[in-house]
Amino acid sequence: MAAYATPGVYYERVDSDAASVSPLRTDIAGFVGMAARGPLHIPMPVQSWRQFQAYFGDCIGGGYLAYAVRAFFENGGRRAWIVRIASSWADTAAFDLTNQAAQPAWSIRAISPGGWGNTLRVALRATHRVQTLMDPLQSTPEYARVTSVAGFQRGTHVRIPIKPGLAVYRMVAAVDAPAHRLYWVDPDPRGRSDAQQPLTGLDPNSTPLLESVEYTVLVFDGARLLATYEGLSLLPDHPRYGPQVLAPLPAPPPDPRDWKLPDTPPTLCIVELRTPAQIDAMQPLADAAVGSLLGGGVDGLNQLTVRDFIGEPVDLADDDAVRRDKTRGLAALAAISEVALLAIPDIHIQPEQPPLYQPLPPCIPDPCLPQPPPPDAMRVSVDADLPPRFSDAAVYQVQAAMVQQCETLRDRFALLDAPYDCVRDPRLGIAAVRAWRQRFDSPFAALYYPWARVVDPLFLPTVRSRDIPASGHVAGFCAATDIAAGVHKAPANGELIWLQDLTQPVDTVTHGLLNDEHIDVLRAFPGRGLRIFGARTLSSDPDWIYINVRRLISMIAKALKQSCQWAVFEPNDIVTRSKLHLAITSFLLILWQRGALAGNAARSAFYVICNEDNNPPAIRDDGQLIVEVGIAPAIPFEFVVLRVGRVGNEFDITDTGQPGGHA
Repeated sequence: MAAYATPGVYYERVDSDAASVSPLRTDIAGFVGMAARGPLHIPMPVQSWRQFQAYFGDCIGGGYLAYAVRAFFENGGRRAWIVRIASSWADTAAFDLTNQAAQPAWSIRAISPGGWGNTLRVALRATHRVQTLMDPLQSTPEYARVTSVAGFQRGTHVRIPIKPGLAVYRMVAAVDAPAHRLYWVDPDPRGRSDAQQPLTGLDPNSTPLLESVEYTVLVFDGARLLATYEGLSLLPDHPRYGPQVLAPLPAPPPDPRDWKLPDTPPTLCIVELRTPAQIDAMQPLADAAVGSLLGGGVDGLNQLTVRDFIGEPVDLADDDAVRRDKTRGLAALAAISEVALLAIPDIHIQPEQPPLYQPLPPCIPDPCLPQPPPPDAMRVSVDADLPPRFSDAAVYQVQAAMVQQCETLRDRFALLDAPYDCVRDPRLGIAAVRAWRQRFDSPFAALYYPWARVVDPLFLPTVRSRDIPASGHVAGFCAATDIAAGVHKAPANGELIWLQDLTQPVDTVTHGLLNDEHIDVLRAFPGRGLRIFGARTLSSDPDWIYINVRRLISMIAKALKQSCQWAVFEPNDIVTRSKLHLAITSFLLILWQRGALAGNAARSAFYVICNEDNNPPAIRDDGQLIVEVGIAPAIPFEFVVLRVGRVGNEFDITDTGQPGGHA
């Protein structure tokens, strides 16, 4: 510590971040599927069901994604990453605006591709928020002397009448408030541009009224007003330049966890169609009536392929465009390191057309308000572009890719759903799902049977149900278990929310057969609701039977990898080894105290070796530092046996828990 002699306040920097290891979140899920709207093949984080609806829309007949995400949040999930997929045929609905010279100017487009944008109508209205009078006698071609400059700024688009029925347009290049001047040509040569033009041809005996020109864009869905965007300017120099205010959604940052989504998702964006060489920048836009309907939006679902679900490996020689094209669906989620659960329910899609809704009864409009457009009686809520039904070979290809990604990254776990025929064809019984299970042997995946039956929001108020894969419910329950207890607790024997029934009833005998083959069953218990009653992986290795064991080891390995990066390039001496030993031991001790590790004492639950024995001089000379960690994860009790026997004139009752074995 420094010695201080003079009284006063001194600043010292102290690094209080000691070497430590902290548990990581394991409750974050990643979903890949089809949605009504939203960016394509870009992972986006959502924190609630309402936020998903805002960015990706509601349930659709051509996808299970929205159902699965709602089930995830209903069952306790708090954060998920969503990747919306579509084929390369997907296109964005748009409406092109021209100026008064019939030249292309702006393209108003839906914020994301899909047929949803075809229902949007736009209205463009020119407004004049600021007005002032000009004195031609005290003006020059470079500036105008006005009565007031309030409201004018650099980049303001100004309408100037020079003759009855004839007006010209200029851009304000600079404002001199004390002199009451609006400059058309910047007095500073460094601030001049091609858009600045002198003003000539004014009648010296007139007093023209100068008006600012800005635009209001109204967005309607049928007869319902969705959004109003006011004060948009045609000129790029203005801070409210239309294509800048209503810009497309930005690309994700290098670390997607830093992506902050807007609180209110935009409905549309504006793209500039013109270039200075093609058009007079001062020409105002032509008015667009309320009936201007966006068109050309295509969902791109009927041409969907397996490639759109899983993407392709990226080659080092690929340019950026090729990389973006290959990074589709599941491949886009590979970059999100915080994803711990993986689900792709839409590969099992059985598309359905939603019902045709009857038009609402007409309302009597208020004569004092602007008249809305007439209701579109022919407008119905349907999915004209439905995806195909995928074969078992395609389903296996996608699920195999999920398992491969989990095995490669080793930080996530795949939740697999049994194919549709396995859960809906009564002629096959459980033979189909047992045969499907034999396709996999991995500790990084679990197979769930049967499907869930939920109330379908598309058919309300007729209250019809729909059968959906259960991976969304399972992911939500796993997340809730991780938050409440920890990843070491088996995600089973808990009641599921937001489902009415299961597609297949499972009795005790059938459940035993499926459990022996590591198929996790959802069952209905009288008085206890619908529950997950299985927690096994698809591994044949006895060490990796249970889901919680595999996920606990993955969390520990990832936490150690991230938290021990500080040791790289540190001196390979006893100080560094002692710090690592202390940090890892403290971390494992916390897990043992929470019940994640077995053993009556810490020494029987884990060990950490990082000393001279496993780091001899030969190892240190190679630039290596070895830490050996051994743990005994807690294994769940699958079978609890109550032994009831008579001893003399009393009954003796004992309970025996047998993990991983039959009684």
